[in-house]
Amino acid sequence: MQNLNYLSFITSILITLTIHEASHALVAYILGDKTAYQEGRLSLNPLKHLDLYGSLMFLLVNVGWGKPVPVKPENFKNPKIDQAIVALAGPLSNFILALIITIFISKTNSSNSFLFLLREINIALCAFNLLPIPPLDGSKVLAIFMDNYQYYKYEVFLQKNLAYILMIFFIDIQFLGQNGIFLNLLGIITSFIKAILFKVV
Repeated sequence: MQNLNYLSFITSILITLTIHEASHALVAYILGDKTAYQEGRLSLNPLKHLDLYGSLMFLLVNVGWGKPVPVKPENFKNPKIDQAIVALAGPLSNFILALIITIFISKTNSSNSFLFLLREINIALCAFNLLPIPPLDGSKVLAIFMDNYQYYKYEVFLQKNLAYILMIFFIDIQFLGQNGIFLNLLGIITSFIKAILFKVV
């Protein structure tokens, strides 16, 4: 039974990550950047989207990320806004999948444990990637709320301090756990997503 649960978890992760990353690649392609397509990332092959550190995070704390989709903002008509839209496409795809599963469960009264697990993982990945922390999608979505000068300063800050930001992030999760800033914020975002899902249904 334990092996079956582990297999269900891994399968759910692969499905969720693949849809998430392929959605980034698809929206980037639609908006004019074919970089991900040319590198084979516009694909439903899970192996194309696995990231070593993101996969380890899934095993350690049950949330993580896939391999970042390559994007060249200069290929967009509106680099700042279009890059934010591409970033938002990943979490949005997970929200949509979680919504479809929720509607299916509600309409069929299904008690399939795999569907419940797949929904929870999609909610978790959606919420986690909305955190405004690089390299997560939320850090790029923030650009929508900035003018061009603020956005430039923000990009420079991230490039110079990315290693320190990630260090603080991992220390917060590993040593402070539920009392830390990031998991508390993650809990708030997760609750908000679930409230929307269950209200729609």
